[in-house]
Amino acid sequence: MAGFWILLALVILLALYVIITYNGLVSMRNRIENAWAQIDVQLKRRYDLIPNLVETVKGYASHEKETLEGVVQARNVAMAASGPAGQAAAENMVTGALKSIFALSEAYPDLKANTGFLNLQEELTGTESRIAYSRQFYNDSVLKYNTRIQTFPSNTIAGKFSFVAREYFEVEESAIAAVVVDFGTTPASGATTPPVPPATP
Repeated sequence: MAGFWILLALVILLALYVIITYNGLVSMRNRIENAWAQIDVQLKRRYDLIPNLVETVKGYASHEKETLEGVVQARNVAMAASGPAGQAAAENMVTGALKSIFALSEAYPDLKANTGFLNLQEELTGTESRIAYSRQFYNDSVLKYNTRIQTFPSNTIAGKFSFVAREYFEVEESAIAAVVVDFGTTPASGATTPPVPPATP
């Protein structure tokens, strides 16, 4: 009888382990889905701002047709992209296109001083920051999940119930930083940065 109870206890412990591990993996997978949904929300906001940006620039630099069309095309490609890898490639295109359109403002002082243009810059800056934060959270969640399904003994449960590794959302950090930082922060050619006054004791 003692052997029976020991065997029963082991079976119960094994069943509990399977249930707890399975539920934990489901929770981690759902966290990834939620994190990706947050990225998607911010990307859609970015896409919504781009047409307004193009129309504003067009009012001052309508002959810059190639640059403006490049931004619209990059946006359309990004909106049709799917999956973290495909989305990341498309977002790098969008970021490059945004850099080119903001570079135009240096050649058009009236555009650079336009209130609508400045407001769009500010909104895009905030959106880029939220995208970067959401991307970090998503990638952290993917790292924990992928590690869990690849390490023993939880990998046996993951394999049994078809939990598969998830892709990271990897974009060009330097490109995003350029879009966020360059909004009117680069001194004009020949301009000097005023000295910082000494701190008051």
